[in-house]
Amino acid sequence: MKFGILLDHQYERGDDIARRTSELVEYVQHIRDLGYDSVFGIHHYLSSLSTPQPLPLLSRLIDHSGRMELGTGILILPLGHPVHWAEEIATIDQMSGGRFVLGIGAGYREDEFASFGIERRTRVSRMNEALEVMQRLWTGEKVTHHGKHFDLDGVRCSVLPVQEPGPPVWVGANGPIGIKRIANQGLPWLAPSNVRRNWAVGNLADYREQRRASGFGEEGAVFPIHRDLCVADSFDEAYAIAGDAVRRSYGEYVQYGMDYFESQWEGIKRKALFFGSPDDIAVKVQDFAEAGFNHFVFRAQWLGLPMERSMEIVERFASEVMPRFRT
Repeated sequence: MKFGILLDHQYERGDDIARRTSELVEYVQHIRDLGYDSVFGIHHYLSSLSTPQPLPLLSRLIDHSGRMELGTGILILPLGHPVHWAEEIATIDQMSGGRFVLGIGAGYREDEFASFGIERRTRVSRMNEALEVMQRLWTGEKVTHHGKHFDLDGVRCSVLPVQEPGPPVWVGANGPIGIKRIANQGLPWLAPSNVRRNWAVGNLADYREQRRASGFGEEGAVFPIHRDLCVADSFDEAYAIAGDAVRRSYGEYVQYGMDYFESQWEGIKRKALFFGSPDDIAVKVQDFAEAGFNHFVFRAQWLGLPMERSMEIVERFASEVMPRFRT
């Protein structure tokens, strides 16, 4: 069982990014010392919030992260060229000594695709083709590729990742069609944070069945999931600490067409958040672990929540919940 942290590096416009980055350095040092296994960054362009880009941020954090894996959760792969991504990611894998995890997704925000001059309807095919090209570039051989979206003529990547044949790839998806596609590729499905327990567990079962049907075994397989985490003495106390902040953070997505964060909030609040006492959280982790999830990536930061509270949350989980799942 592994436990990681998702950094919520989204801030009000005009905030002091240098100060916030220094905060994140201290936060990552803290979770490193507490024994967490991984740390991930998020990715968006042109956001309503000031959102530092993940690859430069993760590069800043390499020397403060110990032996933790570092990764993107997720990188919107269709918005970039595979040559660019391949060399950037190989560089950060080299700098981290082979600790990078490439979490990718197809994206969904219309303004991002429109601003890049990319048709949103092509996002899945662009993501799959880009990943294929990147993985070929990481072999170190010359690559000639003439696809639907990208053309390369006998080019070779100038820097290769430490990990062979490349960094592990996790793929995010929020619907059955996307989840089935990921299973057919034999790649880990990164389950989203905001979905209710039965949806996450049911889709994981379907994903695993399809994965096996496609000929992929489960030895050493990773089944990751994002969850929002607040550990206190009770659910009500946890919600009093972080409820307004987490709801405010999710509220930012409403403007991008995700109005269910507003209309379905009570269900999300009760059935998706990992909020509660240490015993409550341990029961939730055990439940999801029995369903097959084995790498929990927790978010304990949200808009307006002081960093001190986030520090306390990850510390309490590490001291009162994590030991129950370490062997």
